[in-house]
Amino acid sequence: MTRIVLMSGSLRRDSVNGAAVATIGRLLAGRDAQVHMALLDLRALPYYDQDLDVGDGPAPVAEARRLLGSADALVISTPSYNGGAPGVLKNALDWLSRPWGDSALTGLPTAVLSASPGPRGAADAQPGLRVNLERSGAVLVDHRPLALGEAELLPRTDQGFTDPTTVAFLEEIADALWAARRTVDVAEVVRPAARVRRVIRPAPVR
Repeated sequence: MTRIVLMSGSLRRDSVNGAAVATIGRLLAGRDAQVHMALLDLRALPYYDQDLDVGDGPAPVAEARRLLGSADALVISTPSYNGGAPGVLKNALDWLSRPWGDSALTGLPTAVLSASPGPRGAADAQPGLRVNLERSGAVLVDHRPLALGEAELLPRTDQGFTDPTTVAFLEEIADALWAARRTVDVAEVVRPAARVRRVIRPAPVR
């Protein structure tokens, strides 16, 4: 069985980042009947406190670490809050990056994208998030940088976006993540991701 973890950096209902990871999950689920998808809910994690980081840590943290530890790949979509990834997402990575060098993120193939109601698609949140992931030991999957701008205008269902152009962009990430999952030699298909240089702005829905 292939286990994929989905993580949205936005907590709000009907989040465009939630829709982005849901779309990728839908695309990956169609590859194989043995694919298992799990959404990591960041609400459950307490603020990072080293005094609490003893043994397996608090119960929600231990559960999240087990989930990531058994995963074959991770996909994260983030909004931009004041030019960076949200604190709740950084907090999750702070928990998941420990113990240092032997954490649930160590060696985990990870794809990163962003989405926003604004025209830039939260592209400015990606560089810092990539640094956090690399320093946590995650392996960034090589794919074309993707920042979905004006994403609130895109048609969607509870299973994600339905706009064909947007789905095609997200399928590129699904393809790269599928190739890099831990069931193959990730060293052959991944490399440190470059800085985001382009913003993909889907055409407004008319």
